Amino acid sequence: MTPTTFNAAEYLLDRHVRDGHGDRLAVVCGSTSLSYAELADETRRVAAGFRAIGVRPEERVMLCMADGVELLTGILGAMYLGAVPVPVSTMVTGGELATVLADSRARVLCLSVEFADAARTALAMAPEVEHVVLDGDVDLDGMRWSELRTAEETGAPYATWPDSPALWLYTSGTTGKPKGAMHRHGSVRDVAELYGDGVLGVAPGDRCLSVPKLFFAYGLGNSAFFPLAAGATTILERARPTPQVIAALAAQARPTLFFGVPTFYSALLNSDVPDDSFTSVRQAVSAGEPLPPVLFSRFRERFGVEILDGLGSTEALHIFLSNRPGQVHPGSSGTPVSGYRVEIRDEYGAPVEEPGKAGDLFLSGPSVATGYWCRTETTRAVFQGEWLRTGDTYVRNEDGTYTCLGRSNDMLKAGGIWVSPAEVEERLLEHPDVAEVAVVAGRDTDGLDKPIACVVPVAGRTVDPAALVRWCREGLAAYKRPRAVVRMAELPKTATGKIRRNVLRELVAEELVVRQVSDVTPPAVLT
Repeated sequence: MTPTTFNAAEYLLDRHVRDGHGDRLAVVCGSTSLSYAELADETRRVAAGFRAIGVRPEERVMLCMADGVELLTGILGAMYLGAVPVPVSTMVTGGELATVLADSRARVLCLSVEFADAARTALAMAPEVEHVVLDGDVDLDGMRWSELRTAEETGAPYATWPDSPALWLYTSGTTGKPKGAMHRHGSVRDVAELYGDGVLGVAPGDRCLSVPKLFFAYGLGNSAFFPLAAGATTILERARPTPQVIAALAAQARPTLFFGVPTFYSALLNSDVPDDSFTSVRQAVSAGEPLPPVLFSRFRERFGVEILDGLGSTEALHIFLSNRPGQVHPGSSGTPVSGYRVEIRDEYGAPVEEPGKAGDLFLSGPSVATGYWCRTETTRAVFQGEWLRTGDTYVRNEDGTYTCLGRSNDMLKAGGIWVSPAEVEERLLEHPDVAEVAVVAGRDTDGLDKPIACVVPVAGRTVDPAALVRWCREGLAAYKRPRAVVRMAELPKTATGKIRRNVLRELVAEELVVRQVSDVTPPAVLT
């Protein structure tokens, strides 16, 4: 039996035009505003442009672009054509971009001019790329976006099925190195209906503003899937988000739904933006890492807006555990979103029924990725039948809510973005003054986790903390840099030589609160 066709881009755009709502405002970005009819037309033009340069159904199209109409229509246009958009972080270095280009086998790279330097390095290492599409003028070989969209407009959307590949999102979440999480067309509708409608109640009159960008799974839902599925308006901002930029944009664009991460809520609270900056917002949302209760309380007191904390992942496409409007339990991730099931399991894989007992969090739900691209061993470890091993340690509370206790492995988050300690350690060990290093999470004054490097110098040498941070920034995306460097005579280890990261985490737990650089001596007895 042939599956029923379903194309996510058609669902998000053409459906509204057919229903007579083509004049509704779909997107606002700076001085540009597009109705649903105009956005659908632009998307079809981009799809036709991709087809004209040889993009085929299910072929990958990588996009390293700033938020804007070009990136939005690039993602939607690729899906409309049946191709697979792969939006990637704009914070990557040239080497990191080359890695995902080669891994995805993408022949097309869509690029914003701000990231041309990284692209030059990447393209020299990625010979399979045949076409570069630029959204402006820069000294780099490639076609301009205006040229891409001059192709004859494509007709009907490609006849994809709900299980057809829709997009890939690269993540380091559960296991360090970047992996492409593969998502279906049907999952776009799933997250829009289950969380966007079921939890937030997104409606045509809403206006969505997201600090996380479109290349994040979180930002992609906030700025594309949720508003467009509901016939609402998305507000896009090309610039790097700062409290001042976002507060000014909120005052001008009047969003009703605001999406952030705990680090940004902390930055807003520590800024001098006006207290009435978010008076138009009916609901704020936080994800990416646990929201400390103190930030929830301070934000509501100062700005008058309630924040819904939740847990999502790239592998799940969006939030699957969430607090509910008017029913927030500060310090918890809330309860499962309708349509999802979660289990806490002990070290033997048995479900934990007792409230308050910690274990690994497992998820089952319709939007879970089909697996990782070309990562068989990792896919089998993470995607277990209908269940996804999230890599988070959780407890279920007496009231039925769930609270995060941290990661089940050594991965950590900075600003809501996964950071692999091994990757930062590898970079630091390339420095001639570093003999040993371990990167662990420490808490800042707002209770947010940040990477801290515990460094043992080479014998006879000393380490310059500021120089080591610069060293990391030069070779890694800036968010991966350590926020503090702790000099140590030796790293605490077990009898078998394994670094005792739990001991290090305790030693540096308050390092960011007390001072940025220090010397720490580990416990004398390390068994």
